[in-house]
Amino acid sequence: MIVIHHNPACGTSRNVLAIIRASGAEPEVIEYLQTGWTRPQLLGLFAAADLTPRGALRTHKTNAEELGLTDPSISDDALLDAMIAHPILVNRPIVCTPKGVDLCRPSHTVEALLDTLPDGPVHDEKGEVIWPVA
Repeated sequence: MIVIHHNPACGTSRNVLAIIRASGAEPEVIEYLQTGWTRPQLLGLFAAADLTPRGALRTHKTNAEELGLTDPSISDDALLDAMIAHPILVNRPIVCTPKGVDLCRPSHTVEALLDTLPDGPVHDEKGEVIWPVA
């Protein structure tokens, strides 16, 4: 079973989903902007992916800086509270498979989590090859 914590508005997230599907798997897609996060869920995902809340904080195209979260003195607990209040602050996509959990940025890193790789090239919406990486 594969689970992807997905934001359909994110190109990297869409690319990872395309690579997973091209591998022959149909993942459980969790649109976390709709479902939100819980503290135990984030702590479990971050531990499994060997991430810290700071390492998983999305600062690009979010209100992280406006909220003061880019200050290195902000605690992990405060970051987790902010991520729960503002799910967009968690970088994506986070993919879970029996092989492990990872924040799949760049998108081709998902291959380490897949049992079967796609048979041929995978293209993004613009027609560019996203897997395999040359």
